[in-house]
Amino acid sequence: MASSDDGSFPAADIDKELHPGHNRKVEVDSARAEADQKEKERQKRDAMQKLKSAVMVSAVIVAVAGAAFAITKKLREK
Repeated sequence: MASSDDGSFPAADIDKELHPGHNRKVEVDSARAEADQKEKERQKRDAMQKLKSAVMVSAVIVAVAGAAFAITKKLREK
């Protein structure tokens, strides 16, 4: 076997490689996990913004329809 001093790869843990189910430790790349978390938060913010926009548009449509109904009712009474 070559040592890692000459630029070769370090020796692998054979048990981990052959039996990955026995590895009970979770190895997490913290930079990737942080990036994933930020992406999820951004998507949640975007979804909330879309929901707010949809609710506002719906409210305006209901208000305009109500005003039109009230105006036509007043015109019919006269």
